Amino acid sequence: MKPITVPLDELVARLGRWSAGRGPLYLLLAARFRQLIDEGLLAPGVLLPPDRRLAGALAVGRTTVVAAYDTLRQEGRLVRRQGSGTRVASAALPAEPRVRETSNPLFLHLLEATPDDVILMSCAAPVDPPPELAEAYRTVTFPAGDLGYHPAGLPPLREMIAQRYGARGVPTGPEQVLVTTGAQQALSLLTRLLVAPGDGVLLEAPTYPGALDLFREAAAVPHPVAVGPDGVDVAEAVAVMERHRTALAYVIPRFHNPTGSTLPPLAGRRLVEAANGLGVPLVDDEVPADLAFGAGAPSPPLSSYGDVIGVGSLSKVVWGGLRIGWVRGPAPLIARLARLKAIHDLGTDVPAQWVATRLLADFTPIAAARTRTLRAGHDHLRAELARSLPSWSCPPAEGGQTLWVRLPYGDGVAFAQVALRHGVAVLPGATMDALGGSTRCLRLHFLLPPDVLSEAVARLASAWAEYAPQARSDGPRPVAPATLNAIVV
Repeated sequence: MKPITVPLDELVARLGRWSAGRGPLYLLLAARFRQLIDEGLLAPGVLLPPDRRLAGALAVGRTTVVAAYDTLRQEGRLVRRQGSGTRVASAALPAEPRVRETSNPLFLHLLEATPDDVILMSCAAPVDPPPELAEAYRTVTFPAGDLGYHPAGLPPLREMIAQRYGARGVPTGPEQVLVTTGAQQALSLLTRLLVAPGDGVLLEAPTYPGALDLFREAAAVPHPVAVGPDGVDVAEAVAVMERHRTALAYVIPRFHNPTGSTLPPLAGRRLVEAANGLGVPLVDDEVPADLAFGAGAPSPPLSSYGDVIGVGSLSKVVWGGLRIGWVRGPAPLIARLARLKAIHDLGTDVPAQWVATRLLADFTPIAAARTRTLRAGHDHLRAELARSLPSWSCPPAEGGQTLWVRLPYGDGVAFAQVALRHGVAVLPGATMDALGGSTRCLRLHFLLPPDVLSEAVARLASAWAEYAPQARSDGPRPVAPATLNAIVV
């Protein structure tokens, strides 16, 4: 059967003034195509022009068209198959299946064998566990008459986590706590329970790349909101929730991963009140919250302002290998999550939960030791970058594990390729930004020993010396959004 086509000049006319807006060109182009498809002006099964032909007609780079098409493909509005072109999706031509496996460089660096001479600055996690962890495992004892199946979590650990929330001004009972296999599983369970294919999700841009993978797997439609020096743009986030009534809102308000910003208390209160008023479940990723460099009182959790789903973990303070995380929320939600979790693993490792209970009983010195190490690494890395790469912008952080570095020109994805050839693996900002921005940014962590951080910066300086002349002449290139086209480095 002959494919349905629209003449190129007619399609360009239908697109109209698609570029007369703010933001990356590929997002503006995708938005206009989305409107044409949703309004029925581009019928199901219509064959769209090849990338290069449409790019020539619109006087844009081919990458702009590719990124726009791929955005709509991930939303299920287009079908792209090699050899048969790009078509508007229909029942007869179903959209491509959801993403079932990660292509995110953060995880691929962990999954793939890394050469011994490559310094990993892509995954921000403690290099070594504290001595208290080994001691807790050495002395742990188990009660008699326990089957060992606890889908909702070990009762003493749930009680301990609930008490921690209570001490921070958020009254919590153990029935409001679900223990998970790390915060990643906590986010995964929440996404599976609350987000259906095609649902909108409010998220920050940039944000934690592991969350982006989960929303991609769920075939959610991202509604990204920019993050600035004072955290997420709350006014824009409220507008997005009002406009789209998203199925979920996901934020990292304290020591944001990757930018390190912290949302002021008044802005946090406004965000919570708006989400509660609109009925949008608000997820507070609390994983970095214990990593404050200063000695003052910690900022209050968002759950102190209203109904918020908190997600926490011991992976950043203790060790990533201790796979203990949790969800704090309304008891009915926790009960539903526990039933969902039971399908997948019948409960998190019980010895690890007993160890976590021991560690939380005397957690303050463990956290203090970790933050002292982090502060020293933060200061050392910034000093090395200032000395060897003074043209890079590198604002200080008040906590967390990462620096958000902006290159003076060029493209972070392309530079990451050069850096890898010089023996350093870094995370480009574009892989974390669903707005399609952050193309000149890199995320660098400071958890390595000082001598290793110094060597990493020396290698980055060598890579920049190779990359910079070409980047200055070529300029940055368009990059597809992180939620749709993760870039492997």
